[in-house]
Amino acid sequence: MQHSISITLPADALEGTVATVSDWLVTEGEQVTKGMPLLELETDKVTMEICAEADGVISQILVARGTEVSEDVLLGVISRDSVSPTENAAPASLDLYPSTTDESTIIEIRLPAEQLEGTAAKVANWIVDTGGYVKEGDPLLELETDKVTMEVTAPADGMLRSQVIQLGDEVEEGTLLGILVKQAGRETLTLESAPEKASTVSASPSSSSQCKPEQQLDSETRNARHLIGPAVRRLLNKHGLNIDLISGSGRGGRVTRDDVIAFMASDAAKHRTPNPVTTSGLSGTRVPHTPMRKSIASHMVNSLLHTAPHVTSVFEMDMERIMEHRKQCKLGFSEAGVKLTFTAYFLAACVKAMQAVPSINARFHEDALEIFDDINIGIGTALGDQGLVVPVIKQVQNKNLFEIATALQQQTDKAREGKLTPADLKDGTFTISNHGVSGSLFAAPIIINQPQVAILGIGKLEKRVVVQEVDGEDVMTIRPKCYVSLSIDHRAIDAYQTNLFLSHFVETIENWAYLPSS
Repeated sequence: MQHSISITLPADALEGTVATVSDWLVTEGEQVTKGMPLLELETDKVTMEICAEADGVISQILVARGTEVSEDVLLGVISRDSVSPTENAAPASLDLYPSTTDESTIIEIRLPAEQLEGTAAKVANWIVDTGGYVKEGDPLLELETDKVTMEVTAPADGMLRSQVIQLGDEVEEGTLLGILVKQAGRETLTLESAPEKASTVSASPSSSSQCKPEQQLDSETRNARHLIGPAVRRLLNKHGLNIDLISGSGRGGRVTRDDVIAFMASDAAKHRTPNPVTTSGLSGTRVPHTPMRKSIASHMVNSLLHTAPHVTSVFEMDMERIMEHRKQCKLGFSEAGVKLTFTAYFLAACVKAMQAVPSINARFHEDALEIFDDINIGIGTALGDQGLVVPVIKQVQNKNLFEIATALQQQTDKAREGKLTPADLKDGTFTISNHGVSGSLFAAPIIINQPQVAILGIGKLEKRVVVQEVDGEDVMTIRPKCYVSLSIDHRAIDAYQTNLFLSHFVETIENWAYLPSS
């Protein structure tokens, strides 16, 4: 007596996408063994294999090459000889959520609430493949927003049972990202150990590691180099690379993200010729915009051209007092593991000035000016060619100089190490652009970080000759000076508030030694 087993695509395997049968790897009448790849399905993002769930013979192939398929479609039929009563009573069915036993527990991998802080994120990279064993805290995948890249880590030890979302998919807070199987010891849940429950055997998408190497077809007959994932395509475009120069380690010679990264680190990449682009007779290379660059461009245009009429006021500031104070305190801060920078003084001075002019720490509405209780100051931090981020130091009004310097160091370090989260960039009420660190004397206008109403600019510190009155006579002296500017939203603030704020700010810096809190 023969027993027929239906080859179907499990529910939720495609997650709403469309798949096409790209290749049947077996023919009708061919003997197959459990775990042997039967066919390949191709979506717009990934290629997946469907493997045999039992030994048998391919009696029917019901979908032809090039046919579009959806979830639960009958793909073919496997015929097998009589099986034991036990197997007849419970043929295998591999579900997204396999039955839990004393030895295994299903854990949903979800994006924690408030992780994104209201921003949009996309899946940039799955770090762990389906079937891979992970330990609690190991990174599973990378999410990318318009400003930061963050890792989602394993909530427990176990095996990654499935990747519910794919590269390029948008995710929200609470989204189900994948399924983790937590087991006693380090046993791996395989197709052979899957629970047997239903009368129809559903074939499952499988990575090549789940199929026996000797059953793989030659790469020349199953070439997958033409399949380029979103993460790979993004790297190729960003760095102007030619994929034909990169060796692929994936199934069928497919180029993976790791292959591109390895190529960039190799000597071959150093001697490559960039892909030329010709525009109006000019030769050049197109560098695609990153999500961060697109966000910056949109934000700047919206702030300057569509939202706020910018006006900039400029004062000159003497830095001698805080230079002396910093010289006295720098060693003590350093011994405590904190770097004391001039920016910490600027943050403290902003608090003094805002307490005198609260309307600077505000947001403009059509019917009112919202003045904030907390002073949360963002610090413009350059990331080289990657762009600019503005990590926020929160409740600066409650911090002394040491606490400000500590928070500032933590945020700027996270920014340069790529470890900022959306929460680190949220709820700023004012921004400082310390553009002088790169040699700039003065910049105007510095574009306001919406929806704030003002931004402070600090120029390069340099020695300048000034005329001072000493004992009734004018004397030329050399002083450490810099320009300080305030660009304001003229809908919310006028020249009076602007200049009053700058006056208090400069006075605080120039008389720092007399501050009791210093």
